[in-house]
Amino acid sequence: MVCPVYSEKREKLYIIMNLKKIFLQTTNNTFLQLFRYVFVGGVAFIVDFGFLYVLTEYAHLHYLLSATLSFILGLVTNYSISKIWVFSENTIKKRWLEFVVFSLIGVVGLGFNNLFLWIFTDYCSIHYMLSKVLATIIVFFWNFLSRKFILFK
Repeated sequence: MVCPVYSEKREKLYIIMNLKKIFLQTTNNTFLQLFRYVFVGGVAFIVDFGFLYVLTEYAHLHYLLSATLSFILGLVTNYSISKIWVFSENTIKKRWLEFVVFSLIGVVGLGFNNLFLWIFTDYCSIHYMLSKVLATIIVFFWNFLSRKFILFK
């Protein structure tokens, strides 16, 4: 018969080890990286979404200009956290060049973002903030897959 206290301690240790693996250890597992990237994307989205609103509503910039500026702030946030927490392997050894490639992928994502934002807002008559959510969902997959397979192999 197994001692219940020992079994309980073992189970807690197992849970702690798995949480450590999921959140703290470096990994090349694509599914685990995607899981982490969702969190990183969420933080970057909050930065992007917040600045879009502030720049459009309070600075009175056109929503596409606000979207471009806020996307850049989200991009820098995304790069910083992704570099530390999501992607451990580098394809490019020079950090400045890596950021340039990361940014070029982001610029393509920005093009998609603004295109979908414009279509949803101007042609589908959806409020620009909801359009941003829809565009972000689409662009999220471009950003993750291209960064995973082009930049951080």
